[in-house]
Amino acid sequence: MKLELYTQHGETVYMPCIKEKITWQTERKGVPGTLTFTVIPDSTLMLEEGDPVMLKVDDANLFYGFVFKKKSKEDKAIEVTAYDQLRYLKNKDTYVYSNKTAGEVIQMIADDFNMQTGVLENTGYRIASRIEENTTLFDIIQNALDVTMQNTGQIYVLYDDFGKIALKNIASMQLNLLIDNETAKSYDYTSSIDDNTYNRIKLTFDNEKTGKRDVYIAQDSNHMNAWGVLQYFETLQEGENGAAKADALLSLYNSKTRNLSISNALGDNKVRAGCMLPVILDLGDVQVKNMMLVEKCKHTFNDNEHYMDLTLRGGEFVA
Repeated sequence: MKLELYTQHGETVYMPCIKEKITWQTERKGVPGTLTFTVIPDSTLMLEEGDPVMLKVDDANLFYGFVFKKKSKEDKAIEVTAYDQLRYLKNKDTYVYSNKTAGEVIQMIADDFNMQTGVLENTGYRIASRIEENTTLFDIIQNALDVTMQNTGQIYVLYDDFGKIALKNIASMQLNLLIDNETAKSYDYTSSIDDNTYNRIKLTFDNEKTGKRDVYIAQDSNHMNAWGVLQYFETLQEGENGAAKADALLSLYNSKTRNLSISNALGDNKVRAGCMLPVILDLGDVQVKNMMLVEKCKHTFNDNEHYMDLTLRGGEFVA
């Protein structure tokens, strides 16, 4: 394994001496990519907050970000935490917009905050209007993605692609990397109908033109008999298709939530939060044999070894 970590201060690029492991973590929603490592300083190394950091593994560009935190250790080593560009989405602001796709919302925010964008896939769904007041940029974007998902049933992933913000449908992020009982050293598994499970969707809209309240309901009577009534309720915004949204929400939430966490799987540089992986595992009460979405991913590089911890969802699995 060829591991290259570079830092830059001013015009000078350094390849510092790294002590022990390097970790790279990504999550699908609301968290920037994080790189942590410990450097052994020398007389030439300059490392300050805001300095760029780059990680390449086997000549593949893995991480580009900036130093945000330094911690000195008793042996003079310096523990460093760097975040990718998404860290700046923790800023708060107020936006009022209309008739925009989620990708256009991201581009609007990126332009305002001098952030670089790459591939922003067209979701095909235009949000009629939204008012986001004193809200983090992360939440503004996630709200746009949630509205898109609720109305189309499609999940899109926001991530930093080596210094450029990207938006892709999970369908275009599939990898042919099998997770099974041999590649996954251990796992934790739970199932529940307590969180994010709904078998009855009720949506309402106060129609000013008719003076009446429009009600849209989608439900699964079989699951209602088995689990009782688990209702999701929401007030619709102008321009939303109530019937289509109710059906999309029922399709998304009318199932058990099954949480699957994999520890110490063999590492692969291509895996990050938002990817889809084929999983074949015998979990006792259920046999998993389908594509699953990576909600969280932590890569650990240490002494020429590469492992990763994964939190997965897919089918009835919800992380």
